[in-house]
Amino acid sequence: MVNEAWHDIYKQAKAWIYEAGEILKTSLAEQLDVQFKSSHDDLVTNMDKRIEQFFIERIHKHYPEHKIVSEEGFGDEVDKEHGTLWLIDPIDGTMNFVHQKRHFAVSIGIYEHGKGRIGLIYDVMADDLYHCLAGEGAYLNDTLLPSLEAVPLNESVICINTTWVNENRRIDPDIMRPIAAKCRGTRSYGSAAIELAYVATGILDAYFTMRLAPWDYGAGLILLNEVDGIATRADGSPIDLLKQNSILAGRPSVYHDLSKHIESEVAGGKHIDKS
Repeated sequence: MVNEAWHDIYKQAKAWIYEAGEILKTSLAEQLDVQFKSSHDDLVTNMDKRIEQFFIERIHKHYPEHKIVSEEGFGDEVDKEHGTLWLIDPIDGTMNFVHQKRHFAVSIGIYEHGKGRIGLIYDVMADDLYHCLAGEGAYLNDTLLPSLEAVPLNESVICINTTWVNENRRIDPDIMRPIAAKCRGTRSYGSAAIELAYVATGILDAYFTMRLAPWDYGAGLILLNEVDGIATRADGSPIDLLKQNSILAGRPSVYHDLSKHIESEVAGGKHIDKS
């Protein structure tokens, strides 16, 4: 696909994501239909489904050869990275959408044969669009984001959900607690897309989680690549684009400090899920 075609897709995707954001803003004045998926804290609303279908209808109409991987199950059955894939989360941070009416995002990552081409994360209520076309820099609205500079671990702010600092089956909490103690502070915003966007802008210095789906991280990985950030699985291995992964992402200096710490703790017998 020629570069001009990617510019056209980029322009179209930005128009759609703004349109989806307006639909979501309007819906906040209406009665939401809230349901549970896997547990009481895994929510889905009628708007998650509506926004996903909004994108699927438009993508299939304008780009019928493209495939879609999306959270609510209306996308395509995809088991290979071949071709052009849209990774879509219609509302990343559904609990925030329901309870706080802020800190939720629409996230779109577009890949070609496994290579990130376009990343879009729209923080709807802040009206902030984090976006990039690969090779042309990442932006927050109209402002070009600089490459991420080095920051020492003791001056860093790291995004960690308390789930991974307390007892759980995926990672020994004794791996995480020293990280929380050594950094300047920890944060958690309830939207992986926004958290990855914050790393790309330098608002956060690193992000760590043990469980994200492709639509959660698809756009964020492309943004991070444009600002010289690093993202791998927690054990340092490459991220599998079509599977659930642990994610360790950050500015290079902090990423390497965290990666060395995790590697040392695992070598000493601490447990970490290899996903």
